[in-house]
Amino acid sequence: MNPNHLNAYEVLKEEELQDIHSKGWLLRHKKTGARVMLIENSDENKVFNIAFRTPPKNSTGVAHILEHSVLCGSREFPLKDPFVELVKGSLNTFLNAMTYPDKTCYPVASCNDRDFQNLMHVYLDAVFYPNIYKKEEIFRQEGWNYHLEKKEGPLKYNGVVYNEMKGAFSSPDDVLEREIMNSLFPDTTYGCESGGDPVNIPDLSYEEFLDFHRQYYHPSNSFIYLYGNMDMEEKLEFLDSHYLSAFDPLAIDSEIRDQEAFAQVKDIQKPYPVSEDEGEEDNTYLSYNMVVGEAADINLSLAFEVLDYALLSAPGAPLKQALLDAKIGKDIYGSFEDGIKQTYFSIVAKGANLSRKEEFIKVIRDTLTKIAEEGIDKKAVTAGINYYEFRFREADFSSYPKGLMYGLDILSSWLYDDTKPFCEVQLLEGFEFLKKALEEGYFEELIRKYLLDNTHGAVLSLVPEKGLAAKRDKELEEKLENYRKRLSDEELTRMVENTKALEAYQEAEEAPEALTCIPMLSREDIKKEITGLTNEEHHVEDSLFLYHDVCTNGIGYADLLFEIHDFDVDTVHYLGLLKSVLGAVDTENYTYGELFNEVNARTGGIAYGIEVFDDAQDTDAFRAMFAVRGKALYPEMDFMFSMIREVLTTSKLDDTKRLYEIIARVRSRAQASLASAGHSTAVLRGASYASPMAAFQDEMAGIGYYQFIEKLEKDFDSCKDEIVKNLRKVMEEVLRPENFCVSYTGERESLDAVKAQAAGIKKVLFNGQKPEPVKQAPCIKKNEAFKTSGQVQYVAQNGNFRKKSLEYTGALEILKVILSYDYLWINLRVKGGAYGCMSGFKRNGESFLVSYRDPHLKRTLEVYQGVPDYIRAFEADEREMTKYIIGTISNKDVPRTPQMQGSISKTAYFSNVTEDMLQKERNQILGAQKEDIQKLAALVEAVLSDDQICVVGSETAIEKAEDVFMEVKPLIG
Repeated sequence: MNPNHLNAYEVLKEEELQDIHSKGWLLRHKKTGARVMLIENSDENKVFNIAFRTPPKNSTGVAHILEHSVLCGSREFPLKDPFVELVKGSLNTFLNAMTYPDKTCYPVASCNDRDFQNLMHVYLDAVFYPNIYKKEEIFRQEGWNYHLEKKEGPLKYNGVVYNEMKGAFSSPDDVLEREIMNSLFPDTTYGCESGGDPVNIPDLSYEEFLDFHRQYYHPSNSFIYLYGNMDMEEKLEFLDSHYLSAFDPLAIDSEIRDQEAFAQVKDIQKPYPVSEDEGEEDNTYLSYNMVVGEAADINLSLAFEVLDYALLSAPGAPLKQALLDAKIGKDIYGSFEDGIKQTYFSIVAKGANLSRKEEFIKVIRDTLTKIAEEGIDKKAVTAGINYYEFRFREADFSSYPKGLMYGLDILSSWLYDDTKPFCEVQLLEGFEFLKKALEEGYFEELIRKYLLDNTHGAVLSLVPEKGLAAKRDKELEEKLENYRKRLSDEELTRMVENTKALEAYQEAEEAPEALTCIPMLSREDIKKEITGLTNEEHHVEDSLFLYHDVCTNGIGYADLLFEIHDFDVDTVHYLGLLKSVLGAVDTENYTYGELFNEVNARTGGIAYGIEVFDDAQDTDAFRAMFAVRGKALYPEMDFMFSMIREVLTTSKLDDTKRLYEIIARVRSRAQASLASAGHSTAVLRGASYASPMAAFQDEMAGIGYYQFIEKLEKDFDSCKDEIVKNLRKVMEEVLRPENFCVSYTGERESLDAVKAQAAGIKKVLFNGQKPEPVKQAPCIKKNEAFKTSGQVQYVAQNGNFRKKSLEYTGALEILKVILSYDYLWINLRVKGGAYGCMSGFKRNGESFLVSYRDPHLKRTLEVYQGVPDYIRAFEADEREMTKYIIGTISNKDVPRTPQMQGSISKTAYFSNVTEDMLQKERNQILGAQKEDIQKLAALVEAVLSDDQICVVGSETAIEKAEDVFMEVKPLIG
């Protein structure tokens, strides 16, 4: 890029960003003062983001509602939902928008330059010229509205953000996070809930909503980011000529002000709801929270990430262990929040009791004082530094574009400080600083200054309260009913008419000319060939060694796999537990704390888990494998394998004190994830009624496993010897040479050495008597509802079309896009107010429909029943079909990291999926016509006819719909 060509911009800074092999530019738009950052490199996965500082003054969620609403039509793209049209017909690698406590971001990414330009254009038009000023219905749909179908009632609140936040406020972990921030910064924007508190959202007026946009959505308040391999000058000229130059400069006060430090640490107590079936004992969250500087101080932020690792995150970390030994909580963890201006560090005891609060504080302060005086464990800090440095160098964000993640990290500093805009992507110097500072008492001084002598902090207790959710539901119901009764007949009539008018707006067909305004690619822009698999069959003696020849920049990714052949439910449960135990207990040569630090000081980590592969050729067949996954630089691969050998052959499973700590932690985290990921929980449980593979997964990681681990914790003292015995049994039955195989991703130069190490592992595996075959238990349809203290539902319906002799086709992937962004989107999200809706169709026939943070239950099931008729009547011209096809391909053609390429290839191999199959399915997608979609009606009808239903949701909603289920039970307790 030639800065002399940038007439509309002033170059403020130019910097070589060696850590990420890029060149950085910081610019200022001369007319408006818009801030612009460019990061040029060879990455074809291009990223654009426009962000605004949006500090809320209350908890009505105005910033969040605007984030949703500006994407509902604009000046040049006057559709009701151009965002959805983009999702359907773009090759994007990322397309979304996010509200943070003090900023709102609109990022897009694509590898196709024309597509990238289209995405930029639509998003810029959305933020600067949204239709919110013309259509109040947008605010009512996305934010909140009074829903009244008839004058006699009932009157309800509805709205996408309203229901989303009801779901968010149903998670105690999310509530804790919010309350901590609010308690530390009560006098600043961080004392408000930017997402919106459901109690306060209905206080927001349409005019206040518009005023917020007028105030903050202006180039003078914008932060614009471009990353990747593109013509930067062309993009900058487009930005200026189409948008920025049309605005005059505006003085906008969006500064994020600091919270004045407290004179003393605050003591705050808040309630949170639990269901009637949950216990209140051992269910309090105790948290110790301290403000520790500002996000722009990058060395300080890195240091506190490392301190979190060394004090709390690593097994055996001293502060975690002290609290566990004192039996103050079942799960101890820390977190460092550096995504806001003033950063803070938290220490949390979950599964605690309020009566132990003072002891909680004393243990923390005594332990930290001892560490500050006697010195921190240098090995632990070194391991923490290596852990974060390895991840920074690796830059593997899975399917998320790394340019996107860099851009979001950059905003963590750039939003508050223009002087060091690139500091978040220039971290190697910081890691070197920490390595030297470790020898100079730096970490001990941080502990003294920020965690012991600091008065800007809060001890926050989140205390369970039975019946609180039902009480709040009843209060809201009474409030709305009393309000309805106060309305005149004329006002009631108008409210009913407004409800019908909103529904009419939502149901109205888009004008054909409006649809054509969204720029899109053609089928010719899509590559015809699949991305190939990288599977080479090698062998270590008679064991499979599956090799993936991929350029990994000197990192080797090794998966040691042990096939699980014969198992009963007990075996599955204990395998689920084993994956949490290995690497977290003492071995012959290391305590578990030393083991974890040793591994992280020299490798990218070793993890233990279970992988399950469905069989594309057989509806009920699947392969399950216990997996040991490790990654390291090639010179450290020998060390990594020696540590794996240490764990597999010398782990001390009979330390029952340690086993209890692990079980309590696993139970605590499983409880949180079951409810917060209720859609996944419900889909897996619903599938388990007929699928042996899903039944295995549910007992290993779903509701079945949670019920097992909950009982294990409760009865631990009476069954601890049996636990040890069963863990040893499954290790000896599964970690055997005849079950062993390897999947390895790396450059060929490393192959022989890794094969030799794998052979060494095989020699030390258990080799005793083989286990007897076990007959598998049959699947049973249960149609369950699981009650929670939440305020929303996750409604799943499952079935299998292959068992009714119907074949899988690539067109099903198009149907998934059509349902998720047309029929289900309109009926569940737009009209129903659910935050999300999903569908899925697998090669083995297993299929599902599911809603996410849904205010409804029976209505949603009725919507599912309408899917076949919708498909039969499906109409789409060539342009519309092309749009759906492009949207489908964008989900498939996500750029792959080296690790992803190896993992995808491995999964295909063990699932009996060939390149020919993948190419055939791609051809079916690329050549699909509307008739191919219409033929799928019978297939979805077959899925629905299985009538497999599972719901995770609020006690109130489930009790009102009990007749739908065979069994109703609490999710927890």
